[in-house]
Amino acid sequence: MAADSRRLDWVDMAKGISIFLVVMMYAASSVGEDTGGVGVLHWAIAFATPFRMPEFFLISGLFLSQVIDRPWRAFADRRVVHYLYFYALWAVIHIIFKVGLLAANPVGAIEQLAWAVIEPYGVLWFIYMLAVVSAVTKLLHSLRAPVWGVFAIAAILQMASVHTGSYLVDQFCAYFVYFYAGYVLAPQLFRLADWASYNVGLALAGLVAWALANAALVFLGGFQMDPIHPVPGFASLPGIHLILALIGTAALCVIAALLTRLPWMNWLRWMGSKSLVVYVAFVLPMGIARMVLIKLGIDEPTVLSLLTMAVAIVSPLVLYWIVERTGLGKFLFERPAWAHLPGTSKPRSDAVAAPAE
Repeated sequence: MAADSRRLDWVDMAKGISIFLVVMMYAASSVGEDTGGVGVLHWAIAFATPFRMPEFFLISGLFLSQVIDRPWRAFADRRVVHYLYFYALWAVIHIIFKVGLLAANPVGAIEQLAWAVIEPYGVLWFIYMLAVVSAVTKLLHSLRAPVWGVFAIAAILQMASVHTGSYLVDQFCAYFVYFYAGYVLAPQLFRLADWASYNVGLALAGLVAWALANAALVFLGGFQMDPIHPVPGFASLPGIHLILALIGTAALCVIAALLTRLPWMNWLRWMGSKSLVVYVAFVLPMGIARMVLIKLGIDEPTVLSLLTMAVAIVSPLVLYWIVERTGLGKFLFERPAWAHLPGTSKPRSDAVAAPAE
């Protein structure tokens, strides 16, 4: 396997782990909200709380250095408009289906569509924020802002636990540091992944030590198991949370590198290569599956969470397969020519599933 291929393989594997954890979190919390019960997945999600979303942002920043020096128009087309297209499209789909149709509230749907322009909507907030953090990073780079100064300020914003009432501002303060870390620490993370591939024993020993420390800091110091949102103990403290998030994301990179050595785990790598396909489309089938399963009398939290999660992950991939086979609905996962900025050429692969540059 070529070095470049191996690099992309572990990145896709890390994306696979990340989307798996994200869907698991939403499945477990929604089951907890509906049933009031706590299952095994709730404990797994509690363990992953410090690093679950930080990993997604960090991985998204890994290849930013390859495009950061492009002219503004080309950069914005690939790293800002690209994400905003899929955010806008799927926000409209979610809102019309859930509010306009299921809730039979067309006025409410119009209101939510308007708010979705200025405030990230629902689970799609991550896609919205990728466009925002990409644009901010490009601006800071253009202004020649000192890299480590920006990193320090981003870390301070994260530790400050900013609550302004604006979801956009609050989420930017909470997660920009991880995206920027992926950008500035990419060489070190790639070296770490390469080292783990050739030092399996030491890498496994380090992962065990990390897992024990992470578990201790999550489950000690006032931990509260809530059916919807478990509350970490010491891990929620400013500074500790940031450190655990950065170490946890590095640990997931190591795990991803080790998993690429196992051919039977290629399904997770493949799923990671389609992570944004799953992300934009898993909510609707998840909600439908959960309601149907509960009506069928399946309400044990662990079983219900697992079945709901399985449907939520598989359904978008089936839809993607149908679109690819029939050619119908390609706009759902591939940005059409009209959605590009004037003067920019459409890349060879501009699908939501394409690896980031």
